[in-house]
Amino acid sequence: MGLRTATSLIYRGEISADIVGRPKIWYSISGLLLVLSIAGLVFQGLNFGVEFKGGSVFTFKAPSASIEQVRTAVTDGGAHQAIVQKAGGDWRITTESMSSSHVTEVKTSITQELKVPASKVSTQVVGASWGGEIQKKAWQALAVFMILIIAYLSVAFEWRMAVAAVVALVHDLVITAGVYAWVGFEVTPATLLGFLTILGYSLYDAVVVFDMIKEVTKPLGPTSKTTYSEAANQALSSTLVRSLNTSLVAILPVGAILFIGTTLFGAGTLKDLSLALFVGMIVGTYSSICVATPLLVQFKEREPKYRQIRENIARRERTAAKQVKTTKVKAGAGASGPPPGGAAEDGGGEDAHDGPGEDVRNTVTVRKVVQTGQRQQPRRGTRQQRRGGK
Repeated sequence: MGLRTATSLIYRGEISADIVGRPKIWYSISGLLLVLSIAGLVFQGLNFGVEFKGGSVFTFKAPSASIEQVRTAVTDGGAHQAIVQKAGGDWRITTESMSSSHVTEVKTSITQELKVPASKVSTQVVGASWGGEIQKKAWQALAVFMILIIAYLSVAFEWRMAVAAVVALVHDLVITAGVYAWVGFEVTPATLLGFLTILGYSLYDAVVVFDMIKEVTKPLGPTSKTTYSEAANQALSSTLVRSLNTSLVAILPVGAILFIGTTLFGAGTLKDLSLALFVGMIVGTYSSICVATPLLVQFKEREPKYRQIRENIARRERTAAKQVKTTKVKAGAGASGPPPGGAAEDGGGEDAHDGPGEDVRNTVTVRKVVQTGQRQQPRRGTRQQRRGGK
């Protein structure tokens, strides 16, 4: 069976993939992604927007100007570290924090060199203290979100499922942040909105899988013929197609916004949100299936109840295998024993080995028939009748 055929069968739900039984593969993939993401965060760092680190923002329309002309006009006004972006028909230039007089000088330079009316140049100054307050509020919101998730999952399911879900959420956050670090996109309030969205999306997918696992594993008992791992894999396989379909339908429009909207239509203000959603949805779908579920199974298999079920199943399998082996040994011993009558051990002449009669006696069953009841024989008559007289 080729890979394409197997994938098609799994997608249609005709066969199940052993996802739970291969945790080392999924943990290795996640570990590699996490190492790359952490390396990006450490060496590359996140490119925080002006809303977080503070700065000055100039927005205006100049359809005939090029990016180099816009950058030159801003730097001639005395600005440093200018980041020039084009969002649709508007130019957006972000610089370091400047005083009011310095902002006026940059605005004048833009007006003179690019022939833009002063009334059409919009300026915004964000202080570093305000940006720090925004970061603080963002971390607080994330902490509250995590606490509420743990509380909800602990009440609706159990604490093991809550831990598995939170591990998957942290996994998604770190990888998405690492992609941002390597790509170099600005981290804006829209990025935070995208992060919170993917956390909710990943949590939804995990809750769907956990609910099915809870339903399938509920009847398990000491006499069950299925372990918790097998039951959980069955539950995961039944929701796999649904998760893939939901993710695909959600990822396609987000991918269109990211790749088509930002490149063809210049929707630069949407790329921060769309990148977070695009990466987060893909990683969230993977983590809910290949990280949260195997981790939950490992937690549950350590419970005495499910450990006893596994031991009972193993004991029954060993007993059955032993009985089959004993039956085969007895059958083999009966087939290789001496033939009846001791003909092979008598050594009674050549007829016992070479004569054809031995083959006939060994292949033909001879039965003695004893007649019962009155003997049916012809009447013999008198002596005279036997002599031919009358």
